[in-house]
Amino acid sequence: MPIDQNADALVDGVSLRSLPKVSLHDHLDGALRPQTIIELADEAGVEVPESDAAALGDWFADKSDSGSLVEYLKTFDLTTAVMQTPEALTRVAREFVEDLAADGVIYGEVRWAPEQHLNGGLSLEAAVEAVQQGIEEGEDAAESRGHDIRVGQLISAMRHTDRSLEIAELAVAFRGRGAVGFDIAGPEDGFPPSRHRPAFEYLASQFFPVTIHAGEAAGLDSIRSALIDGRALRLGHGVRIAEDLEVVSRAGEEVLVQFGDLARWVRDREIPLELSPSSNLQTGAIERWGTEMGDHPFDLLYQLGFAVTVNVDNRTMSRTSLTRELALLVETFDYDLDDLEVFQLNAAAGSFLPVEEREELIDLITDGFDS
Repeated sequence: MPIDQNADALVDGVSLRSLPKVSLHDHLDGALRPQTIIELADEAGVEVPESDAAALGDWFADKSDSGSLVEYLKTFDLTTAVMQTPEALTRVAREFVEDLAADGVIYGEVRWAPEQHLNGGLSLEAAVEAVQQGIEEGEDAAESRGHDIRVGQLISAMRHTDRSLEIAELAVAFRGRGAVGFDIAGPEDGFPPSRHRPAFEYLASQFFPVTIHAGEAAGLDSIRSALIDGRALRLGHGVRIAEDLEVVSRAGEEVLVQFGDLARWVRDREIPLELSPSSNLQTGAIERWGTEMGDHPFDLLYQLGFAVTVNVDNRTMSRTSLTRELALLVETFDYDLDDLEVFQLNAAAGSFLPVEEREELIDLITDGFDS
Protein backbone atom coordinates (compact mmCIF):
# COMPACT_ATOMS: atom_id res chain seq x y z
CA MET A 1 0.00 0.00 0.00
CA PRO A 2 1.53 3.38 -0.94
CA ILE A 3 2.73 5.50 1.97
CA ASP A 4 1.09 8.91 1.94
CA GLN A 5 3.40 11.93 1.78
CA ASN A 6 1.67 13.54 4.74
CA ALA A 7 1.18 10.38 6.78
CA ASP A 8 3.19 9.57 9.87
CA ALA A 9 4.46 6.14 10.84
CA LEU A 10 5.52 4.48 14.06
CA VAL A 11 8.79 2.61 14.56
CA ASP A 12 9.25 0.90 17.92
CA GLY A 13 6.27 2.96 19.07
CA VAL A 14 7.92 6.26 18.12
CA SER A 15 6.54 8.75 15.58
CA LEU A 16 8.91 9.08 12.63
CA ARG A 17 7.76 12.64 12.03
CA SER A 18 8.74 13.62 15.56
CA LEU A 19 12.34 12.43 15.19
CA PRO A 20 15.03 15.07 14.55
CA LYS A 21 16.19 14.90 10.93
CA VAL A 22 18.82 16.38 8.65
CA SER A 23 18.10 17.05 4.96
CA LEU A 24 21.13 17.42 2.68
CA HIS A 25 19.69 16.93 -0.82
CA ASP A 26 16.51 18.96 -1.31
CA HIS A 27 15.87 21.16 -4.37
CA LEU A 28 14.00 24.43 -3.91
CA ASP A 29 12.40 24.29 -7.36
CA GLY A 30 11.38 20.69 -6.66
CA ALA A 31 9.60 21.48 -3.41
CA LEU A 32 6.73 23.83 -4.21
CA ARG A 33 3.28 23.27 -2.82
CA PRO A 34 0.88 22.58 -5.72
CA GLN A 35 -1.50 25.28 -4.51
CA THR A 36 1.39 27.77 -4.44
CA ILE A 37 2.26 26.88 -8.04
CA ILE A 38 -1.32 27.53 -9.11
CA GLU A 39 -1.46 30.91 -7.36
CA LEU A 40 1.97 32.07 -8.59
CA ALA A 41 1.16 30.87 -12.11
CA ASP A 42 -2.01 32.94 -12.10
CA GLU A 43 -0.03 36.03 -11.05
CA ALA A 44 2.64 35.43 -13.69
CA GLY A 45 0.33 34.42 -16.53
CA VAL A 46 1.83 30.94 -16.70
CA GLU A 47 -0.39 28.12 -17.95
CA VAL A 48 -0.74 25.13 -15.65
CA PRO A 49 -1.87 21.64 -16.72
CA GLU A 50 -4.30 21.36 -13.77
CA SER A 51 -6.13 24.08 -11.84
CA ASP A 52 -6.78 21.92 -8.76
CA ALA A 53 -3.94 21.39 -6.27
CA ALA A 54 -4.55 17.66 -5.81
CA ALA A 55 -4.77 17.09 -9.56
CA LEU A 56 -1.60 19.11 -10.12
CA GLY A 57 0.18 16.99 -7.53
CA ASP A 58 -0.94 13.91 -9.44
CA TRP A 59 0.35 15.45 -12.68
CA PHE A 60 3.83 15.99 -11.24
CA ALA A 61 3.97 12.47 -9.86
CA ASP A 62 2.85 10.91 -13.14
CA LYS A 63 5.27 12.95 -15.27
CA SER A 64 8.17 12.24 -12.92
CA ASP A 65 7.68 8.49 -12.83
CA SER A 66 9.29 7.96 -16.24
CA GLY A 67 12.48 6.07 -15.46
CA SER A 68 14.48 8.83 -17.17
CA LEU A 69 16.32 11.72 -15.54
CA VAL A 70 15.95 13.79 -18.72
CA GLU A 71 12.15 13.40 -18.69
CA TYR A 72 12.06 13.91 -14.92
CA LEU A 73 13.86 17.24 -15.28
CA LYS A 74 11.26 18.54 -17.75
CA THR A 75 8.74 18.98 -14.92
CA PHE A 76 10.94 21.78 -13.59
CA ASP A 77 9.98 23.97 -16.53
CA LEU A 78 6.74 24.75 -14.71
CA THR A 79 8.18 25.31 -11.24
CA THR A 80 10.99 27.59 -12.39
CA ALA A 81 8.55 29.55 -14.56
CA VAL A 82 6.66 30.71 -11.47
CA MET A 83 9.84 31.58 -9.54
CA GLN A 84 11.00 34.65 -11.44
CA THR A 85 10.24 37.49 -9.01
CA PRO A 86 11.66 38.29 -5.57
CA GLU A 87 8.21 37.90 -4.03
CA ALA A 88 7.77 34.43 -5.55
CA LEU A 89 11.26 33.30 -4.51
CA THR A 90 10.75 34.56 -0.98
CA ARG A 91 7.37 32.86 -0.67
CA VAL A 92 8.64 29.53 -2.03
CA ALA A 93 11.69 29.61 0.27
CA ARG A 94 9.58 30.49 3.30
CA GLU A 95 7.14 27.65 2.65
CA PHE A 96 10.06 25.31 1.95
CA VAL A 97 11.43 25.92 5.46
CA GLU A 98 7.99 25.64 7.05
CA ASP A 99 7.44 22.30 5.32
CA LEU A 100 10.85 21.05 6.49
CA ALA A 101 10.01 22.01 10.05
CA ALA A 102 6.65 20.23 9.83
CA ASP A 103 8.59 17.16 8.69
CA GLY A 104 10.78 17.18 11.80
CA VAL A 105 13.89 18.57 10.08
CA ILE A 106 16.18 20.56 12.38
CA TYR A 107 18.89 21.31 9.82
CA GLY A 108 18.55 21.46 6.05
CA GLU A 109 20.53 22.51 3.01
CA VAL A 110 18.48 23.78 0.09
CA ARG A 111 20.01 23.65 -3.38
CA TRP A 112 18.92 25.81 -6.26
CA ALA A 113 20.38 27.48 -9.36
CA PRO A 114 20.04 31.30 -9.33
CA GLU A 115 20.82 31.46 -13.06
CA GLN A 116 17.44 29.86 -13.75
CA HIS A 117 15.52 32.67 -12.07
CA LEU A 118 16.55 35.76 -14.02
CA ASN A 119 13.79 35.94 -16.65
CA GLY A 120 11.92 38.60 -14.70
CA GLY A 121 14.90 40.93 -14.60
CA LEU A 122 16.45 39.84 -11.30
CA SER A 123 20.20 39.91 -10.84
CA LEU A 124 21.95 36.85 -9.43
CA GLU A 125 22.57 38.71 -6.18
CA ALA A 126 18.94 39.85 -5.85
CA ALA A 127 17.72 36.28 -6.42
CA VAL A 128 19.95 34.92 -3.64
CA GLU A 129 18.85 37.72 -1.31
CA ALA A 130 15.17 36.97 -2.01
CA VAL A 131 15.63 33.30 -1.19
CA GLN A 132 17.58 34.13 1.95
CA GLN A 133 14.79 36.44 3.10
CA GLY A 134 12.30 33.60 2.65
CA ILE A 135 14.53 31.18 4.55
CA GLU A 136 14.81 33.56 7.49
CA GLU A 137 11.06 34.20 7.49
CA GLY A 138 10.49 30.44 7.48
CA GLU A 139 12.92 29.92 10.36
CA ASP A 140 11.14 32.63 12.36
CA ALA A 141 7.73 31.14 11.60
CA ALA A 142 8.92 27.70 12.70
CA GLU A 143 10.39 29.13 15.89
CA SER A 144 7.07 30.80 16.71
CA ARG A 145 5.54 27.32 16.56
CA GLY A 146 8.18 25.88 18.88
CA HIS A 147 10.44 24.28 16.26
CA ASP A 148 14.07 25.31 15.89
CA ILE A 149 15.40 24.85 12.37
CA ARG A 150 18.35 26.20 10.42
CA VAL A 151 18.62 26.11 6.63
CA GLY A 152 21.64 26.96 4.48
CA GLN A 153 21.81 27.58 0.74
CA LEU A 154 23.71 25.35 -1.67
CA ILE A 155 24.24 27.64 -4.63
CA SER A 156 24.11 25.52 -7.80
CA ALA A 157 25.40 26.05 -11.33
CA MET A 158 23.78 24.28 -14.26
CA ARG A 159 26.25 21.79 -15.62
CA HIS A 160 25.17 22.21 -19.27
CA THR A 161 25.81 26.00 -19.25
CA ASP A 162 29.03 28.00 -19.02
CA ARG A 163 28.37 30.14 -15.92
CA SER A 164 29.85 27.87 -13.26
CA LEU A 165 32.80 30.12 -12.37
CA GLU A 166 30.49 33.12 -12.08
CA ILE A 167 28.11 31.13 -9.87
CA ALA A 168 31.01 29.84 -7.77
CA GLU A 169 32.08 33.44 -7.16
CA LEU A 170 28.48 34.28 -6.24
CA ALA A 171 28.39 31.46 -3.70
CA VAL A 172 31.62 32.57 -2.05
CA ALA A 173 30.38 36.17 -1.97
CA PHE A 174 27.38 35.01 0.08
CA ARG A 175 29.42 32.95 2.54
CA GLY A 176 28.30 34.09 5.97
CA ARG A 177 25.11 35.49 4.43
CA GLY A 178 23.28 32.22 3.86
CA ALA A 179 25.41 30.22 1.41
CA VAL A 180 27.07 27.13 2.89
CA GLY A 181 28.16 25.22 -0.23
CA PHE A 182 28.20 24.80 -4.01
CA ASP A 183 26.78 22.22 -6.39
CA ILE A 184 26.35 21.55 -10.09
CA ALA A 185 22.96 20.25 -11.20
CA GLY A 186 21.05 19.41 -14.35
CA PRO A 187 21.71 16.72 -16.97
CA GLU A 188 24.58 14.61 -15.67
CA ASP A 189 25.32 12.28 -18.58
CA GLY A 190 27.57 14.06 -21.08
CA PHE A 191 28.31 17.00 -18.78
CA PRO A 192 31.02 15.79 -16.38
CA PRO A 193 32.43 17.91 -13.55
CA SER A 194 35.69 18.22 -15.51
CA ARG A 195 33.93 20.78 -17.76
CA HIS A 196 33.80 23.09 -14.76
CA ARG A 197 37.33 22.65 -13.46
CA PRO A 198 38.06 26.43 -13.23
CA ALA A 199 35.07 26.87 -10.91
CA PHE A 200 36.16 24.02 -8.69
CA GLU A 201 39.74 25.27 -8.59
CA TYR A 202 38.46 28.66 -7.49
CA LEU A 203 36.24 27.11 -4.80
CA ALA A 204 39.15 25.03 -3.52
CA SER A 205 41.32 28.15 -3.31
CA GLN A 206 38.58 29.73 -1.19
CA PHE A 207 38.10 26.63 0.99
CA PHE A 208 34.42 26.56 0.05
CA PRO A 209 32.58 23.21 0.38
CA VAL A 210 31.35 21.35 -2.68
CA THR A 211 28.79 18.60 -3.25
CA ILE A 212 28.25 17.34 -6.82
CA HIS A 213 25.44 15.42 -8.48
CA ALA A 214 27.19 12.22 -9.59
CA GLY A 215 26.35 8.57 -9.91
CA GLU A 216 22.70 9.14 -10.79
CA ALA A 217 22.27 9.36 -14.57
CA ALA A 218 25.93 8.53 -15.22
CA GLY A 219 28.19 5.95 -13.64
CA LEU A 220 31.60 5.53 -12.12
CA ASP A 221 33.41 7.98 -14.41
CA SER A 222 31.05 10.72 -13.25
CA ILE A 223 31.76 9.91 -9.60
CA ARG A 224 35.49 9.79 -10.27
CA SER A 225 35.36 13.22 -11.94
CA ALA A 226 33.33 14.64 -9.05
CA LEU A 227 35.99 13.56 -6.59
CA ILE A 228 39.08 14.42 -8.66
CA ASP A 229 38.02 17.41 -10.78
CA GLY A 230 35.37 18.74 -8.41
CA ARG A 231 37.04 18.00 -5.06
CA ALA A 232 33.56 16.99 -3.87
CA LEU A 233 33.11 16.42 -0.14
CA ARG A 234 29.77 14.68 -0.76
CA LEU A 235 28.17 12.87 -3.68
CA GLY A 236 24.71 13.99 -4.79
CA HIS A 237 22.95 10.63 -5.00
CA GLY A 238 26.10 8.60 -5.71
CA VAL A 239 23.97 5.46 -5.81
CA ARG A 240 25.84 4.04 -8.80
CA ILE A 241 28.97 3.64 -6.71
CA ALA A 242 27.43 0.19 -6.21
CA GLU A 243 28.55 -0.58 -9.78
CA ASP A 244 32.07 -0.77 -8.36
CA LEU A 245 31.04 -3.59 -6.03
CA GLU A 246 31.01 -7.24 -7.10
CA VAL A 247 29.02 -9.74 -5.08
CA VAL A 248 31.33 -12.75 -5.03
CA SER A 249 29.17 -15.15 -3.03
CA ARG A 250 26.08 -15.41 -0.86
CA ALA A 251 25.54 -17.80 2.03
CA GLY A 252 22.26 -17.08 3.76
CA GLU A 253 22.51 -13.53 5.07
CA GLU A 254 26.29 -13.48 4.58
CA VAL A 255 27.39 -11.69 1.40
CA LEU A 256 31.01 -11.55 0.24
CA VAL A 257 31.71 -8.39 -1.77
CA GLN A 258 34.78 -7.39 -3.79
CA PHE A 259 35.45 -3.64 -3.74
CA GLY A 260 36.77 -1.65 -6.68
CA ASP A 261 39.30 1.07 -5.91
CA LEU A 262 36.74 3.88 -6.30
CA ALA A 263 34.15 2.25 -4.03
CA ARG A 264 36.79 1.51 -1.40
CA TRP A 265 37.96 5.13 -1.49
CA VAL A 266 34.42 6.49 -1.05
CA ARG A 267 33.69 4.03 1.77
CA ASP A 268 37.02 4.37 3.58
CA ARG A 269 37.05 8.18 3.37
CA GLU A 270 33.42 8.22 4.64
CA ILE A 271 32.30 10.43 1.76
CA PRO A 272 28.55 10.91 2.33
CA LEU A 273 26.15 9.52 -0.26
CA GLU A 274 23.06 11.72 -0.64
CA LEU A 275 20.72 8.85 -1.50
CA SER A 276 17.12 9.63 -2.46
CA PRO A 277 15.26 6.29 -2.62
CA SER A 278 12.00 7.32 -4.33
CA SER A 279 13.70 9.66 -6.78
CA ASN A 280 16.34 7.05 -7.61
CA LEU A 281 13.53 4.72 -8.69
CA GLN A 282 11.76 7.41 -10.71
CA THR A 283 14.83 8.52 -12.67
CA GLY A 284 16.10 5.02 -13.42
CA ALA A 285 19.24 5.51 -11.34
CA ILE A 286 18.93 1.98 -9.96
CA GLU A 287 17.68 0.23 -13.12
CA ARG A 288 20.78 -1.98 -13.14
CA TRP A 289 19.47 -3.63 -9.98
CA GLY A 290 15.72 -3.47 -10.57
CA THR A 291 12.61 -1.32 -10.43
CA GLU A 292 11.32 -1.88 -6.89
CA MET A 293 12.38 -0.31 -3.61
CA GLY A 294 13.70 -3.67 -2.48
CA ASP A 295 16.12 -3.61 -5.43
CA HIS A 296 17.71 -0.34 -4.31
CA PRO A 297 21.34 -0.91 -3.26
CA PHE A 298 20.77 1.32 -0.23
CA ASP A 299 20.89 -1.58 2.22
CA LEU A 300 23.97 -3.14 0.59
CA LEU A 301 25.80 0.18 0.84
CA TYR A 302 24.68 0.64 4.43
CA GLN A 303 25.72 -2.84 5.51
CA LEU A 304 29.12 -2.37 3.87
CA GLY A 305 29.78 0.75 5.92
CA PHE A 306 29.21 3.55 3.41
CA ALA A 307 28.13 6.91 4.86
CA VAL A 308 24.56 6.68 3.58
CA THR A 309 22.10 9.52 4.13
CA VAL A 310 18.38 9.68 3.31
CA ASN A 311 16.98 12.54 1.24
CA VAL A 312 13.89 13.57 -0.72
CA ASP A 313 15.57 15.18 -3.77
CA ASN A 314 12.31 16.77 -4.99
CA ARG A 315 9.30 16.69 -2.70
CA THR A 316 6.84 17.83 -5.35
CA MET A 317 7.96 15.50 -8.14
CA SER A 318 8.25 12.45 -5.90
CA ARG A 319 5.28 13.51 -3.77
CA THR A 320 7.29 12.65 -0.70
CA SER A 321 8.77 13.85 2.57
CA LEU A 322 11.72 12.78 4.65
CA THR A 323 9.33 11.03 7.02
CA ARG A 324 7.88 9.10 4.07
CA GLU A 325 11.33 8.15 2.73
CA LEU A 326 12.33 6.78 6.13
CA ALA A 327 9.04 4.90 6.37
CA LEU A 328 9.65 3.33 2.96
CA LEU A 329 13.08 2.15 4.06
CA VAL A 330 11.69 0.75 7.30
CA GLU A 331 8.98 -1.07 5.39
CA THR A 332 11.43 -2.43 2.80
CA PHE A 333 14.51 -3.29 4.86
CA ASP A 334 13.03 -3.70 8.36
CA TYR A 335 15.18 -0.95 9.87
CA ASP A 336 14.74 0.09 13.49
CA LEU A 337 15.34 3.34 15.36
CA ASP A 338 19.05 2.63 15.73
CA ASP A 339 19.39 2.40 11.95
CA LEU A 340 17.45 5.61 11.38
CA GLU A 341 19.62 7.39 13.93
CA VAL A 342 22.76 6.33 12.04
CA PHE A 343 21.37 7.87 8.84
CA GLN A 344 20.75 11.18 10.61
CA LEU A 345 24.14 11.16 12.31
CA ASN A 346 25.79 10.50 8.93
CA ALA A 347 23.95 13.51 7.50
CA ALA A 348 24.87 15.72 10.44
CA ALA A 349 28.53 14.75 10.16
CA GLY A 350 28.44 15.46 6.41
CA SER A 351 26.71 18.83 6.68
CA PHE A 352 28.54 21.96 5.59
CA LEU A 353 28.54 23.46 9.07
CA PRO A 354 31.57 24.39 11.19
CA VAL A 355 32.71 21.49 13.34
CA GLU A 356 31.36 23.04 16.55
CA GLU A 357 27.91 23.37 15.03
CA ARG A 358 28.06 19.85 13.61
CA GLU A 359 28.77 18.57 17.10
CA GLU A 360 25.79 20.50 18.47
CA LEU A 361 23.62 19.03 15.71
CA ILE A 362 24.82 15.53 16.52
CA ASP A 363 23.95 16.09 20.19
CA LEU A 364 20.45 17.27 19.23
CA ILE A 365 19.90 14.15 17.13
CA THR A 366 21.21 11.83 19.84
CA ASP A 367 19.06 13.48 22.50
CA GLY A 368 16.02 13.37 20.23
CA PHE A 369 16.35 9.68 19.52
CA ASP A 370 17.14 8.86 23.17
CA SER A 371 14.04 10.66 24.38
